[in-house]
Order: sequence, then structure tokens, then C-alpha cells
Amino acid sequence: MSQPVGRVPQRRNARSNRARILATARQELGRNPDVTLEELARAAGVVRRTLFGHFPGRAALLDALAEEAAEAIHAAVSAGEGGTEPADRALAHFTLALWPVGDRYRMLLALARRDLGMDRVAGILEPARVRVAAVLEQGQRDGIFHTQLPAPVLSAGLEAMTVALLEEVNTGALEDDGTRVAVTTLVAAGVPEKRAQIVVDEVAAAAEG
Repeated sequence: MSQPVGRVPQRRNARSNRARILATARQELGRNPDVTLEELARAAGVVRRTLFGHFPGRAALLDALAEEAAEAIHAAVSAGEGGTEPADRALAHFTLALWPVGDRYRMLLALARRDLGMDRVAGILEPARVRVAAVLEQGQRDGIFHTQLPAPVLSAGLEAMTVALLEEVNTGALEDDGTRVAVTTLVAAGVPEKRAQIVVDEVAAAAEG
């Protein structure tokens, strides 16, 4: 059965509007977590009815952003699975891959407790937590990372540090493409600073190449 004339362009336009609304929401919620849907509609260049057609309320919009973040984290985790590289390179690779995701969705940090709930945030982060803990365990067995803390505890500490650094980005105190954070993460895991810098530089160069 053929589609009605105009149906495909309408769907394409709807997808474009939805993507633009979500992109605008990421930006505006980062500036002001209390921004209204009406203000978001104006910023996105759509009428109020269009925004509410996609997202009937604030909860629906935030849920869509959370789903986007979860999918992006899953993609970053999947890209690094199954590799045989040393643990320090694996941790650097993962940090560099995940930092842009965290940077893009850092506004969710401000909304986590009030709007999304900590259980939802924990679910979004779970794949990353499992991956980092596995890398840390391997690195501890290989003598690359320190063993002062069990891998799951060390993973939780590194996550808290990353969240704190993302909050510093929110305040404007930090600008980073991920390389400084990756070096800091390796150092916190027990890699000497000079070695950490070399590893991150090599991994970053390989990713760009």
C-alpha cells in the first residue's frame, strides 16, 4: 500500500523537530534547570503545541533525555568490550569515549535527585560501572593499578570524581576535551603521572587517526 502524499516529509519534519527540541533542552537545562517548556519551545524555534506533541510534560522530556544518555553510554561501553589492550590503555580509552557523553548530558546531574530519581540515574550508569570495575580488577591483577581499594570501591571513587569534574564544567571552572580527566583518572588508579600522560596521548592519537 502506498503512503499518502506528504506523509514521509511530515514524518521527517517531526523527527527533525524532536531532535531540535532535545538538543535545545540539553543546552538550556544546563544553563537553567528550572527552564519551562514554553521557554524551551521558543528557544527551539517551535510553537508550544509542537513541543507538547512530542513531550506532553516535563517528565516525558527528561525521560527522553535520560534514554538518550543511556543509549550513548551503552554505545561507549560496547565499543570497548572484547579488547585485549592493557588495563591502563583500556581505562584511558573508556574515559575518553565516555567524557563527551557526560559532557553532553551533564545537565542531568542537576536534575538527578529532584526530577529523575537516583534509581533511574543508577540504571543509566550501570553499564559503565560494570565495565570500569572489570578493567580495574584486571589492572590490579596485572600490577598496573594499586590495590589499596577493592576494584568496585575504587570504581565508585573514580565515578564520584568524574561527576565532580562534570559539575565543575557546569560552573565554568573546567574546560576539557577528556584528556586531562583521563590522565587524572589513571593517576587516581595508581598509574604514575608521566606514564598516564603517555598512555592517554597514545590512545587519543589512535582514536583521531
